[in-house]
Amino acid sequence: MNMAERRTKMVDNQLRPFDVSQYAVLSTFLQVPRDLFVPENKRALAYSDAEIEVADGDNLRRMIRPMHLARMVQAANLTPDSVVLDVGCLTGYSSAVLAQLAGSVVALEQSEAMVARATDALSDATVDTVAVVQGALNEGYASEGPFDAIIAAGAMEEVPQALVDQLREDGVLITAVGTGGAGRAVSIRKDGSTYTSIPLFNCAAPALPGFEKAPAFAF
Repeated sequence: MNMAERRTKMVDNQLRPFDVSQYAVLSTFLQVPRDLFVPENKRALAYSDAEIEVADGDNLRRMIRPMHLARMVQAANLTPDSVVLDVGCLTGYSSAVLAQLAGSVVALEQSEAMVARATDALSDATVDTVAVVQGALNEGYASEGPFDAIIAAGAMEEVPQALVDQLREDGVLITAVGTGGAGRAVSIRKDGSTYTSIPLFNCAAPALPGFEKAPAFAF
């Protein structure tokens, strides 16, 4: 089975049964070659329903499952004019997906090595509307905002105010909140000076670094 056939099976067997129904999103996941964005020794797993491990210096990070990423992207309701911040882009796969649906994407990673890796993978996939930048994930990238959408394809213990403040009016932030089996994807929308959070679906996503809750005093 070639990679295009594996992509089709991923969409038909993972995304569609998980209520991913927008034509543009399904078409994007059929087109973007995820195998170019996973470690070379794990390309056989590129279209599996698995969180693929990626080395980030001395730490191991994990790519979110395709069906969870697809539901997050669908919930953002992107348009060709959307300006998007991709928080924790890892190897650039989520950014490549977003680039097919939005006007421009700022992809944020924390280490120089991961920025270089994502840049190379996006180049190999001939994606040229993504700017990969380096910085602390929990700080976002305010100099390129405000954003119509912020996608953080992983789990946070809590969402920092600094991140949601970078949304444009009526902009939306999509991420998973909570760790382990208690995680849930949420949509946080900006409305004037207030924010509305709506739960989307249960989502046991890999933790994003830098979003741990501050320790609280307890007796």
